[in-house]
Amino acid sequence: MSGPAPLGFSTDEVINSVSLGLIVVDHELNILLWNDWMSRHSRIARTQALGQNIIALFGEQLTPGFLRALTNAIGYGLPTMLSSALHRSPLPLFLEQDRGDSPARMHQSIIMTPLQATDGKAATCLIQISDSSTSVKREKMLMSHSDALKREAITDSLTGIYNRRFFDESYALALRAAKRNHSSLSLFMIDIDYFKQYNDHYGHIEGDKALQLVANTLRAQMRRPTDICARYGGEEFIMLIPGFTEEQAERFAEHLRGSVSDLAILHEKSAIHTHMTISVGVCTMTPGRDSEGKTLLNGADDALYRAKKHGRNQVVTDIREQPLHDA
Repeated sequence: MSGPAPLGFSTDEVINSVSLGLIVVDHELNILLWNDWMSRHSRIARTQALGQNIIALFGEQLTPGFLRALTNAIGYGLPTMLSSALHRSPLPLFLEQDRGDSPARMHQSIIMTPLQATDGKAATCLIQISDSSTSVKREKMLMSHSDALKREAITDSLTGIYNRRFFDESYALALRAAKRNHSSLSLFMIDIDYFKQYNDHYGHIEGDKALQLVANTLRAQMRRPTDICARYGGEEFIMLIPGFTEEQAERFAEHLRGSVSDLAILHEKSAIHTHMTISVGVCTMTPGRDSEGKTLLNGADDALYRAKKHGRNQVVTDIREQPLHDA
């Protein structure tokens, strides 16, 4: 493969100047061609590789996917492509600049092309290897950026819990699921008592810190993936939990109230306590197939209003059981 080329340079110069690995193996998997790119990234010199069986050369470092593809190419003449998405590092190749004791394997894309000899001899196989590390890294960065944008879209920027938009979308899904499964839903509307007075007295920085503490405390009470805790606006939070009975929902609401009280956040301007407290309105219902989603929200909102009207720092329950309708 080193004869003169019409343009004044040899075939070897072309083979060794390309930015990809080139290997040719015969029907017995002995290496017939090994370019400079392969020498650099495998750290195996051409003189050491030529004539060697490729499996013996790399040993157990070859992946099963690579071996299957090579067998199909040699034995059945089937061209094959191994993408980096499914076959991350089929060959033990490394980035040239990574010279550490435990270098990371290069991400690779590999194309195997059977070559039928014109003189009737057994087929050989051309293996082309390209470095896809940069594209994989770029894809990870794009995915990470996309995930960050998605989180921003559904997360409250101050407290880090879900925002009202996410709650509204999740609430609609949960309501449909409850109707379909004939199961109950409990909605908890939570308001920090006298929060305006807290902000006016301690300042907005301390007010933000208090909101974050309360949000984290409420979120910590979530136990299942279907449980939702969100900031509903200002100093108001909302929680949605499926499957509770009336008694369970009321006990849980009292637990929420106690968990915030246990934070012992000093609140000198509260009219009811020396520390920060919350009021909780609860509504539990089993929605019928034609029930309005507003019913549950209105029930919890009405209960919260009564809790605040009757002294705050308390739980008020509004039960709105609705009959199930046959499909």
